[in-house]
Amino acid sequence: MEPFIHDLTSLFKQLGLENTNEAIEDFICRNRPVPGHLKLHEAEFWSASQASFLKEAIEEDSDWAEIVDELNALLHGPHAYT
Repeated sequence: MEPFIHDLTSLFKQLGLENTNEAIEDFICRNRPVPGHLKLHEAEFWSASQASFLKEAIEEDSDWAEIVDELNALLHGPHAYT
């Protein structure tokens, strides 16, 4: 069985967020930078269910983990989304 390949568009859809490239870029720009001492799922802008999904994706090393890590880097870092 092949693993699922997810991207930011599918992650945002899974999280119930608008998932156009423009909406993703806007979300990242509005919410960056997440303070370095916070884990991604601890950021205040997530709903409880979104935070739970993000936390479990990493803890369980699910097929979502790689793209959640990418989002984590984008939100913790100063660099623009491209």
